[in-house]
Amino acid sequence: MATAPQPTTPKPSQMPDLATRKPAIEVPAGACDTHAHLFGPPQRYPYRDTRMYTPPPVAVADYRRMLGTLGIERAVIVHTAIHRDYQVTLDALCESRGRFRAIALPDPGMSERELETLHEGGFRGVRFNPYFNAQQELRPLEEIAARIRPLGWHLQFHLDARDLPELAPRLEKLPVEVVIDHLGHMPLAAGLGHPGFQLLLRMLRERRCWVKLSAPMRFEDPRPPYPNVTPIAQALIEAAPDRVVWGSDWPHVLFDGFIPNDGDLLDLLATWAPDPALRKRILVDNPVALYGFA
Repeated sequence: MATAPQPTTPKPSQMPDLATRKPAIEVPAGACDTHAHLFGPPQRYPYRDTRMYTPPPVAVADYRRMLGTLGIERAVIVHTAIHRDYQVTLDALCESRGRFRAIALPDPGMSERELETLHEGGFRGVRFNPYFNAQQELRPLEEIAARIRPLGWHLQFHLDARDLPELAPRLEKLPVEVVIDHLGHMPLAAGLGHPGFQLLLRMLRERRCWVKLSAPMRFEDPRPPYPNVTPIAQALIEAAPDRVVWGSDWPHVLFDGFIPNDGDLLDLLATWAPDPALRKRILVDNPVALYGFA
């Protein structure tokens, strides 16, 4: 497994395309973006001195405008370690009046009261990132799973599907739901027949996990509509149409390639899921079931 780079200075992130275009597909009422990161001005929400990157100068208002243009009413905020605490996400959750949920960071030292505060604010899961260093990242996995189980939270994983044959025995024993980020984030050259991807499909069929249809720009296809990613997305949807959700990955931090327009990203569903009823399931019904929206 890869080892995360350790930059001496934070890497600056590109700006997202703020000129969001309206999607060509019809977006159903109650649609949800299940994967976005929010950042606030560091004067109000300080950044950590030790961080991998510096986010672009975008605010919650920019994200809300993007959602409004797309016609998306709900969102799931995946908190990052850039900020020193959870305040930027808690404030966004409060302002959303129940339309946002959030995902926390692994922290075995968090008290029960702190967990309850996050739950009351709208947090519904914890994200692990074994994509770079699984051995270190997953050390507290079972402990955290046991602590969040009473809250009904799930565990989310940014991983490479090629590593699933090694990781799946631990994931399948967890007492909580499992969510896999970014279509399994496996190199396209590995192919759909790779044992790891086939295991991901099996886990979906057996209702052992959920998968986010997010971040197609992070594969080798340079620009939308990412035709080489299409078979991956279609295979995941076919395996379990009631266990996949869509995410924008806004504002696309730690990405050096062509920044896509988020309208183009949403319109990928026209090819991945041509049936409007299936798109409603992906955009509305599945997020309701996974994140507990009213």
